[in-house]
Amino acid sequence: MSNQIRLCLVLHNHQPIGNFDDVIERAYQDSYLPFLKLFEEYAELRLSLHTSGPLLLWLMNNHPDYVQRVSSLVSAGRIEILGGPFYEPILTMLPNRDRVGQIRNFSDYLSQCFGASIRGMWMPERVWEGNLTSDIACAGIAYTVLDDFHFRAAGLTDEQLCGYFLTEDNGSLLRVFPGSEKLRYLLPFAPVHETIALARDIAQRHSDAILVFGDDGEKFGTWPDTKQHVYEDGWLRTFFDALVTNQDWLITSTLAQAVHATAPLGKIYLPDCSYREMTQWALPAEQQTRIDEINHEFHSNPRWSDLQSFLRGGNWRNFKVRYPEANEMYARMLEISRRLDHARRTCGDGQLLAEIEDHLYRGQCNCPYWHGAFGGIYLPHLRNAIYEELIAADNQLEYLEHGQAAWVDAVSEDFNLDLCPEVRLANDQLAIYVAPAQGGMMYELDVRSIQQNLLATINRRPEAYHRKILQGSVESEGVASIHDRVVFKQDDLDQKLQYDQFPRKSFLEHFYDNDLTLNSVSHGNAMERGDFVAQPFDAKLRRAASKVQLQLSRDGNAWGIPFNITKAITLEAGSKNLHIAYLLQGLPRDRQLHLALEWNFSGLPANVDDRYFYDATGRSLGHLGTALDLDQQTSIGMLDSWQGLDILIQLDRPTNIWTFPIETVSQSESGYELVYQSLCLMPHWLIQGDHEGKWHLQMQIRFANAHAPYVIAEHMVQSLAMSTQPVSNL
Repeated sequence: MSNQIRLCLVLHNHQPIGNFDDVIERAYQDSYLPFLKLFEEYAELRLSLHTSGPLLLWLMNNHPDYVQRVSSLVSAGRIEILGGPFYEPILTMLPNRDRVGQIRNFSDYLSQCFGASIRGMWMPERVWEGNLTSDIACAGIAYTVLDDFHFRAAGLTDEQLCGYFLTEDNGSLLRVFPGSEKLRYLLPFAPVHETIALARDIAQRHSDAILVFGDDGEKFGTWPDTKQHVYEDGWLRTFFDALVTNQDWLITSTLAQAVHATAPLGKIYLPDCSYREMTQWALPAEQQTRIDEINHEFHSNPRWSDLQSFLRGGNWRNFKVRYPEANEMYARMLEISRRLDHARRTCGDGQLLAEIEDHLYRGQCNCPYWHGAFGGIYLPHLRNAIYEELIAADNQLEYLEHGQAAWVDAVSEDFNLDLCPEVRLANDQLAIYVAPAQGGMMYELDVRSIQQNLLATINRRPEAYHRKILQGSVESEGVASIHDRVVFKQDDLDQKLQYDQFPRKSFLEHFYDNDLTLNSVSHGNAMERGDFVAQPFDAKLRRAASKVQLQLSRDGNAWGIPFNITKAITLEAGSKNLHIAYLLQGLPRDRQLHLALEWNFSGLPANVDDRYFYDATGRSLGHLGTALDLDQQTSIGMLDSWQGLDILIQLDRPTNIWTFPIETVSQSESGYELVYQSLCLMPHWLIQGDHEGKWHLQMQIRFANAHAPYVIAEHMVQSLAMSTQPVSNL
């Protein structure tokens, strides 16, 4: 063959912040190591390798010999190391300063590890917006890989995508390669000859063409069923053999070599985009279903190849709309970034600022901010890991301001970016975020000592793939891409699909039918009879030298009966206790109303012996995923011995208590599964007004180090009843 074609193999190996060691070790043994071993045997082959910062740090600690072997191949010119943002964030969600900082930090680190000059980068999830160009160029990067889907969305045809292009922003230039979607689905799932045929067809029609494969390295052994297919059945060896056999016309090349040897095909301005599947996942669930139906309906249409170029889904940023929980993490991350930027201008402790920056950058790792074929936001350990880093940064920022002294503060501003003011109550032990406009709900509760947000919860909500579960789709056979597989990891998942009407947060007031059962409320079938949840409350902050109090009030109704709820949170300097008070006024004296107070707690795993509920005597009531229906209690505790956390809730009047687990049916690369997310705890009463039409409650939540269950003395219960007013005099 007279024409030659360059095949650029670009591997992206990544493990998120907070992933389990055994999961990463399995990926190493099944993917990273066997791929490298086999690649070492083929001296003729070249590739570009991106290893994300979290994974590279893990490899340096656990398998430094692997890093050394890669370094030897870099020195031999066989592997090009690609950079990118250090902790694999979606760049479009970062402030400009953090985009540049993450990329520069990682380039410096890679240069130290491999002795290489970093000129190319991997674009996390290929999420692209045009204004990234100037920040990427400012960080010293000259080229990157996107998907051919981006280029087709800009109006180019497949015939035009046989090289790389220039894009520009504010005078800054960047080379962009189109990664082939066809190759993403061929490798490693199709017979090798299909890939060779695709390359040959392009070479016959174009001289000096470039064909780019850019995708996850985990698909070579870690994705379901691929280990046997790729290695044991010999697919990868067959593929490498074919590349060597055809090397007279099919040249494996790094991106750097392609840039050096060829000129750009022209200039292009790409629309805001990602790879095709991601744009669909960013849509609301019902729109995902519609676009999937359109794809299937028109796939056999003779003009489908023309039409498909103009059919795409939504913008990645809308994951923050689909999942308010993602927006909560995002807004918290931005808050830390702003405060760090201020500290850089006012603090001279460079080492501490660098540590804070590293925690911030770790907290920007993209995986739990979205959801598609991977667990993403539905994986509790990944959400918890993000908050652990952000809270660590927050702790250090507070240290810069307050030192080691006990302190307390209250701030009101638009923390979650909805044009409504939220309130942050914080001291040296806890940080609490409350949204008065959303039912006065508490949506973040940070325990500083263990760096955990106990309200990193997630709602049970409809997903497009739930339709497959309800239809009972047949499991896929053979080796298939994770985008095509339908695997049920548990039986009866269709019976576990439940959806929440309101956020699974805390400090919420429900009014239910008087005969409502635990089963109804836990399955999301409870009819809301009041108008307090998710409705606006008036807010008032009260401050004193050693304590702060947020008072919230709303005139509402239940069953059409008007009355007022006033509730308050008090936080004292140095204290690990929250003081909660309620006063309901205008209640009927001749009718009982069913009031339930909702509290949710995440990060407290179920089905583990040393993590359990306990009563006033310290007796275990069952693990933290147990459904309980308790009568006439004045306290309940939750002990997590592994984390060292003991949560004790005390009330000044007897209450019935419901507890139940919140579990989602979600999708991961290995199939559909039930995931325990959090526990819901609901004290509930049949209440009626006293002679003045009032009802009141005092409640204390104590967060302590876990050593043994806390046995409650009677005098401590009585002490809660000293005040009948929800607002103490500061």
